[in-house]
Amino acid sequence: MVERLEAAESELKRVRETPKVAFAASLGGNGLQKTTSGNKDLIYRDVLTNVGGAYNAETGEFTAPVRGVYYVRFTANAPTEFTMSAVLYKNDAQIQLITHEQPSGEGSDTASNGAALLLEKGDKLKMVLWHNTQIWDNNNHHSTFSGFLLFPM
Repeated sequence: MVERLEAAESELKRVRETPKVAFAASLGGNGLQKTTSGNKDLIYRDVLTNVGGAYNAETGEFTAPVRGVYYVRFTANAPTEFTMSAVLYKNDAQIQLITHEQPSGEGSDTASNGAALLLEKGDKLKMVLWHNTQIWDNNNHHSTFSGFLLFPM
Protein backbone atom coordinates (compact mmCIF):
# COMPACT_ATOMS: atom_id res chain seq x y z
CA MET A 1 0.00 0.00 0.00
CA VAL A 2 2.86 2.36 0.85
CA GLU A 3 4.50 1.71 -2.54
CA ARG A 4 1.26 2.49 -4.37
CA LEU A 5 0.81 5.70 -2.37
CA GLU A 6 4.39 6.79 -3.10
CA ALA A 7 3.92 6.03 -6.82
CA ALA A 8 0.70 8.06 -6.90
CA GLU A 9 2.37 10.98 -5.09
CA SER A 10 5.30 10.85 -7.51
CA GLU A 11 2.96 10.91 -10.51
CA LEU A 12 0.98 13.80 -9.02
CA LYS A 13 4.21 15.74 -8.47
CA ARG A 14 5.25 15.11 -12.08
CA VAL A 15 1.88 16.36 -13.37
CA ARG A 16 2.05 19.49 -11.19
CA GLU A 17 5.57 20.26 -12.44
CA THR A 18 4.66 19.84 -16.13
CA PRO A 19 4.65 23.31 -17.70
CA LYS A 20 1.28 24.66 -18.70
CA VAL A 21 1.59 26.24 -22.16
CA ALA A 22 -1.25 27.50 -24.37
CA PHE A 23 -1.68 30.60 -26.52
CA ALA A 24 -4.18 32.04 -28.96
CA ALA A 25 -3.99 35.40 -30.70
CA SER A 26 -5.54 37.14 -33.68
CA LEU A 27 -4.48 39.95 -35.96
CA GLY A 28 -7.51 41.74 -34.51
CA GLY A 29 -8.75 45.10 -35.71
CA ASN A 30 -5.73 45.64 -37.94
CA GLY A 31 -7.81 45.29 -41.13
CA LEU A 32 -6.11 44.28 -44.36
CA GLN A 33 -2.39 43.50 -44.37
CA LYS A 34 -0.80 43.24 -47.80
CA THR A 35 2.75 43.07 -49.09
CA THR A 36 4.06 43.67 -52.59
CA SER A 37 7.72 44.13 -51.61
CA GLY A 38 9.00 40.99 -49.91
CA ASN A 39 7.76 38.80 -47.08
CA LYS A 40 6.31 40.35 -43.92
CA ASP A 41 6.20 38.93 -40.38
CA LEU A 42 2.64 38.82 -39.07
CA ILE A 43 2.16 40.08 -35.53
CA TYR A 44 -0.96 38.80 -33.82
CA ARG A 45 -1.45 41.56 -31.24
CA ASP A 46 -4.92 40.67 -29.98
CA VAL A 47 -3.99 38.00 -27.42
CA LEU A 48 -6.89 35.80 -26.31
CA THR A 49 -4.87 33.38 -24.16
CA ASN A 50 -1.21 33.22 -23.14
CA VAL A 51 -0.84 30.62 -20.40
CA GLY A 52 2.83 30.29 -19.56
CA GLY A 53 3.76 33.53 -21.36
CA ALA A 54 5.51 31.82 -24.30
CA TYR A 55 3.82 33.99 -26.96
CA ASN A 56 5.25 37.48 -27.49
CA ALA A 57 2.63 39.92 -28.81
CA GLU A 58 5.31 42.49 -29.67
CA THR A 59 7.23 40.18 -32.05
CA GLY A 60 4.49 37.70 -32.99
CA GLU A 61 6.74 34.78 -31.98
CA PHE A 62 6.02 31.74 -29.87
CA THR A 63 9.09 30.35 -28.06
CA ALA A 64 8.90 26.75 -26.83
CA PRO A 65 9.71 26.80 -23.10
CA VAL A 66 10.43 23.04 -22.99
CA ARG A 67 11.18 20.25 -25.43
CA GLY A 68 7.92 18.59 -26.33
CA VAL A 69 5.13 17.96 -28.78
CA TYR A 70 2.98 21.03 -29.41
CA TYR A 71 -0.20 21.35 -31.42
CA VAL A 72 -0.08 24.52 -33.54
CA ARG A 73 -2.93 25.87 -35.65
CA PHE A 74 -3.67 28.98 -37.67
CA THR A 75 -6.49 30.43 -39.72
CA ALA A 76 -6.43 33.06 -42.45
CA ASN A 77 -9.13 35.18 -44.05
CA ALA A 78 -8.92 37.65 -46.92
CA PRO A 79 -10.88 39.17 -49.81
CA THR A 80 -10.72 36.94 -52.89
CA GLU A 81 -9.58 39.51 -55.48
CA PHE A 82 -5.91 39.05 -54.42
CA THR A 83 -3.82 36.05 -53.34
CA MET A 84 -4.03 35.14 -49.63
CA SER A 85 -1.29 33.44 -47.61
CA ALA A 86 -0.19 32.61 -44.09
CA VAL A 87 2.99 30.59 -43.58
CA LEU A 88 4.35 29.06 -40.37
CA TYR A 89 8.12 29.33 -39.97
CA LYS A 90 10.31 27.61 -37.40
CA ASN A 91 13.50 29.38 -36.33
CA ASP A 92 13.22 31.97 -39.15
CA ALA A 93 14.01 29.49 -41.89
CA GLN A 94 12.12 26.23 -42.03
CA ILE A 95 8.60 26.35 -43.43
CA GLN A 96 6.36 24.08 -41.38
CA LEU A 97 2.82 24.70 -42.68
CA ILE A 98 1.11 26.95 -45.19
CA THR A 99 -2.25 28.24 -46.35
CA HIS A 100 -2.33 29.78 -49.81
CA GLU A 101 -5.37 30.68 -51.91
CA GLN A 102 -5.37 32.14 -55.41
CA PRO A 103 -7.79 34.95 -56.35
CA SER A 104 -11.26 33.58 -57.05
CA GLY A 105 -13.54 36.51 -57.73
CA GLU A 106 -15.74 38.55 -55.45
CA GLY A 107 -16.09 37.61 -51.77
CA SER A 108 -13.69 36.27 -49.15
CA ASP A 109 -11.84 33.04 -48.44
CA THR A 110 -10.91 31.37 -45.18
CA ALA A 111 -8.24 28.70 -44.84
CA SER A 112 -6.63 26.88 -41.92
CA ASN A 113 -3.84 24.47 -41.16
CA GLY A 114 -2.40 22.76 -38.10
CA ALA A 115 -0.17 19.93 -36.92
CA ALA A 116 1.54 18.37 -33.94
CA LEU A 117 5.19 19.48 -34.01
CA LEU A 118 8.16 18.28 -31.97
CA LEU A 119 9.91 21.44 -30.75
CA GLU A 120 13.15 21.80 -28.87
CA LYS A 121 13.40 24.20 -25.95
CA GLY A 122 13.97 27.67 -27.44
CA ASP A 123 12.57 26.88 -30.90
CA LYS A 124 10.66 29.87 -32.27
CA LEU A 125 7.52 29.80 -34.38
CA LYS A 126 6.14 32.78 -36.29
CA MET A 127 3.68 33.49 -39.05
CA VAL A 128 4.75 35.17 -42.30
CA LEU A 129 2.82 36.85 -45.08
CA TRP A 130 4.49 35.90 -48.35
CA HIS A 131 5.44 38.43 -51.02
CA ASN A 132 2.52 39.69 -53.11
CA THR A 133 -0.21 38.27 -50.84
CA GLN A 134 -2.67 39.52 -48.24
CA ILE A 135 -4.51 38.59 -45.04
CA TRP A 136 -7.39 40.31 -43.25
CA ASP A 137 -8.87 40.42 -39.77
CA ASN A 138 -11.09 42.49 -37.52
CA ASN A 139 -12.31 42.26 -33.93
CA ASN A 140 -14.16 39.01 -34.73
CA HIS A 141 -10.84 37.08 -34.90
CA HIS A 142 -10.96 35.58 -38.41
CA SER A 143 -7.15 35.25 -38.73
CA THR A 144 -5.60 33.49 -35.74
CA PHE A 145 -2.41 31.80 -34.51
CA SER A 146 -2.59 29.36 -31.60
CA GLY A 147 -0.92 26.40 -29.97
CA PHE A 148 -0.48 24.37 -26.84
CA LEU A 149 1.85 21.80 -25.30
CA LEU A 150 0.47 18.29 -25.68
CA PHE A 151 3.23 16.68 -23.61
CA PRO A 152 6.89 17.33 -22.71
CA MET A 153 9.60 14.96 -23.96
